Amino acid sequence: MTIREATGGCHCGKVRFRVRFADPPELLDCNCSICAKTGFLHLIVTAADFTLESGADALTDYRWGSGTARHLFCSTCGIKSFYVPRTHPDGYSVHWRALEGVDDVVPLITPFDGRQWEKANSALG
Repeated sequence: MTIREATGGCHCGKVRFRVRFADPPELLDCNCSICAKTGFLHLIVTAADFTLESGADALTDYRWGSGTARHLFCSTCGIKSFYVPRTHPDGYSVHWRALEGVDDVVPLITPFDGRQWEKANSALG
């Protein structure tokens, strides 16, 4: 297994981050109401594998449902390029489509039934 590093961020560039991940990366394609509407592809990483390089002051926090997930959006352009997910509250879910320089990486994509979150999360193990 190879460890890769990539940078990413929001549309306007205020929020920038760096992330490390295994290649091939395993992504979750969630069908919950927010992910389905935004096309979010989840790359789950530990806090140690994520570095926010700039834009902490530009982030706004949105919580709904259980309030556990911290959906972090750029307050200028509205893009959620990463957030703290309910499934991994000690790490981050990075939006694969917000990463740069990963066009040559072929991820493994697994559907995640976020509409039935409790059942789907227990299946993750």
